[in-house]
Amino acid sequence: MIRYIRWCGYFCALLLVALLVNIARVQVWESAAYGANPANKRPAIERYAQPRGNILVDGRPVTGSRDSGQLLRYERTYANGPLYAPVTGFSSQTYGTSFVERAEDPVLAGTDPGLSAFPLWYDLTRGRPAGGNAATTVRAGVQLAAYAGLAGKRGAVAAVEPATGKILALVSSPSYDPAALSGTGSRVKAQWARLNTDPDRPMLNRALRETYPPGSTFKIVTAAAALDAGVVTDVAAPTETPDPYPLPGTRTLLPNAGTGCQDASMAEAVQWSCNTVMAKIGVRVGLRGMVEAAERFGFNRDGLRVPSWVSRSNFDTDMSQDQLALSAIGQFNTRATPLQMAMVAAAVANGGELKSPYLVDRTTQDDGSPVRRGDQRSLGRAMDPATALRMQELMVKVVEDGTGKNASIPGAVVGGKTGTAQHGVGNAGTPYAWFISWARAEGAPLPAVAVAVVVEDAAANRGDISGNLAAAPIARAVMEAALSAR
Repeated sequence: MIRYIRWCGYFCALLLVALLVNIARVQVWESAAYGANPANKRPAIERYAQPRGNILVDGRPVTGSRDSGQLLRYERTYANGPLYAPVTGFSSQTYGTSFVERAEDPVLAGTDPGLSAFPLWYDLTRGRPAGGNAATTVRAGVQLAAYAGLAGKRGAVAAVEPATGKILALVSSPSYDPAALSGTGSRVKAQWARLNTDPDRPMLNRALRETYPPGSTFKIVTAAAALDAGVVTDVAAPTETPDPYPLPGTRTLLPNAGTGCQDASMAEAVQWSCNTVMAKIGVRVGLRGMVEAAERFGFNRDGLRVPSWVSRSNFDTDMSQDQLALSAIGQFNTRATPLQMAMVAAAVANGGELKSPYLVDRTTQDDGSPVRRGDQRSLGRAMDPATALRMQELMVKVVEDGTGKNASIPGAVVGGKTGTAQHGVGNAGTPYAWFISWARAEGAPLPAVAVAVVVEDAAANRGDISGNLAAAPIARAVMEAALSAR
């Protein structure tokens, strides 16, 4: 009898060991698979069981949380949602997150280890600290000026602080209200479908994700390349350029939108935006020199994050001479995001040094204790300091007595460059109106802001003057807001 009891005990022990092994298998080896199983609702329930941390502008929250009383308890709310959508993105219980909501999700959701001095304690108790906050570099007045300036027209504005890279405004128009996507159910699905089928693409962040032909605003890059390479040593010297200019190796004649460009100097070509002169200068710099200059300004750079990813701006590295001539005036395959062109203006304003743009100044715990600060870093030198000084003078002349007079601000030094970018089959599309600029208060040691504005549906004539009519007034309003905010 004792033998049978012993064997029964062995068998029970074996069952216990098998149970422990199975528990270990489920909890350790297969836990990730079970956790990722779509049928497992516990991660989602836990994620939305407490309020999400906030995104701050000027120290004030532009987001919030609402108790829905549903299984997924807390839904995201937004103050002035369309105004800040290109900054915040959305946080949806159905469709996930985007932009700062995605980039800083661990802090906002309360899962970042930096939110607690004892993160292991929360692992053991299966809890988590309150969601932290993400304080942005955006200035409310600058953002509002950009948004009001576009007034619903398709386009974008990017404004940065040249000396630091802080993004002061990031606007894409038309916009949308991220709150429409916050919850679950048929209403949210209907809003998602509507936004994604809207021909105006309101969910597209044009400031970061859309690339446009930069048109004549790219002439700033070409002029800087010519000065750095020694191709132009005297900006006031005639360039012996005919009007129109025959594109090298072709019978195609490149015209100017205005008059007075024949044999114009580079200074006059920037001031009055002469296509012929700048195309010829680009050819003289050469393909290698132009590519290197463009890349110093940030073109062809992959992996730029602010912290959301930014589309790659393009300057072709393999072109014929006629294609290079067109690329040197911002046409052919040259394409740039508005943020990239704001970086071009910022590099000029900052003495040639290009700062990496960034959008999150710091992240904090719920009580304001710091977690991480934004990383100010240099992307290198876009041009020689002497070249930057000369480019500042040329850009100031554009605003004082050139194609960019509408950007002038009393009591401030303003440099700018207009642009009209042709597009569409046979250039049949309405031109994009561009303006890039920077502003420094009189007596201030450094420029306070660099701005890029693009208006897609600018009904203006094809000359560079359309940038002055459609985009320069928006840039002026943004610069005025930035100067008054200091």
